Amino acid sequence: MAFKPLHDRVLVRRVQSEEKTKGGLIIPESAKEKPAEGVVVSVGEGARKDSGELIAPAVKAGDRILFGKWSGTEVSIEGEEMLIMKESDIMGIIS
Repeated sequence: MAFKPLHDRVLVRRVQSEEKTKGGLIIPESAKEKPAEGVVVSVGEGARKDSGELIAPAVKAGDRILFGKWSGTEVSIEGEEMLIMKESDIMGIIS
C-alpha cells in the first residue's frame, strides 16, 4: 500500500460484521451497523510533545483494535474503503 499516515494518525481496515446472529437469524444489510472493530494497516510516526520529543504510537500494523462508533474519516485507497483516525480514538487492542 502506498499510503503512510502522518503524526499520530492510523489507517484502519474495518472487520466485516457477522451475517447471522448467535441464534442463526440472518441480518439484512439495512439492519447492520458499521463495525467498530478493525485491523491497523499503517501507523504514523507518533505525536510530539511541546518539547519536540516524539511519543511512539501504542499500536502497530496488524493489531486488531476497537474504536468509537463515529471515529475517523472514511477514505477510499486503491479502491478499498478504510478509515483514518487519530490514535486517541482507539479504545483498545484486542488480543
